[in-house]
Amino acid sequence: MYKKIASHEASKKEAKHVLLLYSGGLDSSVMLKWIQEKYDAKVTTLTVNIGQIANFKQIKEKAIKLGVEEAVLIDAQEEFSKEILTKAIKANASYQGNYHLFCPLGRVMISQLAVKTAQQKGIKVIAHGCTGKGNDQVRFESYIPTLDPTLKTIAPVREWSMGRDEELAYAKKHDIPVPSTSKKPYSYDENLWGGSAEGGEIENISKNPILSNILKICKTPQAASPIAQTIKIGFEKGIPVSINNQAFPIHKLILTLNKIGAEHAMGITPLIEDRLIGLKVRGIYEQPGAAILIEAHKNLEKLVSTRDENEFKYLIDQKWSYLCYSAKWFEPLMQNLNSFIDKMNEKVTGEVTLKLYKGTIFVTAITSPYSMLDENMATFMKNNLFNQNASAGFIELYSLAQRTARKIEQKNLPKLTTPDLRF
Repeated sequence: MYKKIASHEASKKEAKHVLLLYSGGLDSSVMLKWIQEKYDAKVTTLTVNIGQIANFKQIKEKAIKLGVEEAVLIDAQEEFSKEILTKAIKANASYQGNYHLFCPLGRVMISQLAVKTAQQKGIKVIAHGCTGKGNDQVRFESYIPTLDPTLKTIAPVREWSMGRDEELAYAKKHDIPVPSTSKKPYSYDENLWGGSAEGGEIENISKNPILSNILKICKTPQAASPIAQTIKIGFEKGIPVSINNQAFPIHKLILTLNKIGAEHAMGITPLIEDRLIGLKVRGIYEQPGAAILIEAHKNLEKLVSTRDENEFKYLIDQKWSYLCYSAKWFEPLMQNLNSFIDKMNEKVTGEVTLKLYKGTIFVTAITSPYSMLDENMATFMKNNLFNQNASAGFIELYSLAQRTARKIEQKNLPKLTTPDLRF
């Protein structure tokens, strides 16, 4: 029996009208009916388009057919890209390998719009479809009260403790159409920045997941185009602005790279990750556009920055990514990190040429007015721009501490004797 103990959890008495975060998938569809039955509550649905693969007209019609008060649909692709994904690009967003954080980034946008919609509609309770084992429950239930302390939440999937099989049975019993079946029991999530698949054999680390059965966005490396494709991405102050010299608004640029990258199997990552609540899980991620943009940005940033800047930026990026993953988007430290990242990206302007081939990204050329690579200085050909006579003196001083330490060690430590190896 689930027991509510947190102050942000709404009681049945408080949940007379609920704003349900609605995707039209298995969890949210079953949940809509369950809230109506168990809470005896009116339900308004909120579906936020942040670039996920979906028929939004059908989702809205489905919600209305299930008896909602109102089905609200918001297209937030442009806002999501401008306000959130640009920050991720500048921060080279990546968690525990090559997971570019499409999900936690999307939850920030959805939380902000959920709070705004609830305020506009005079609704005091927001419902989400997260389980008690995942990260998203932490994100929604952290962000919503942070943005508006008067709002409360309910988490039906956590309350009812149904597994996938029970949910499918409940949907069948109540004649609720859902995309998942017992033959293909994967749970999908996606937005403009990428997608993931969980469930089925993916959860069993001893099994080899068959990508051709799982992927929704990308071709497999085996099925990808046999012909490499070269593209050029232009950046201004860390933000991508063009592909092959053609200007794009940021959300359309990402959409275009998603299509290009998907053809070449870019950004496919089977990842073992550590969730916030301590579980270690495996998921299959597809992030074609994100993988291309992060790789391009990272290389351009490296070219225009000093070694000390690059070394420190790596630490900042890692901290940024862990805060983002860990439901800390509104943590003051995040604002401080963004200030540093914005400052460092002021000179991340230029063009990056990449070759895409069967899941691999090759950075082949970079140009920038802020490039720190001086070909005349770096060349192995003879010239008078670099004074090689100064190198020996530099080496003598550079190695001074190391040589001094070694000398003192040899002087003061007892001499090692050869051990007696006789038995």
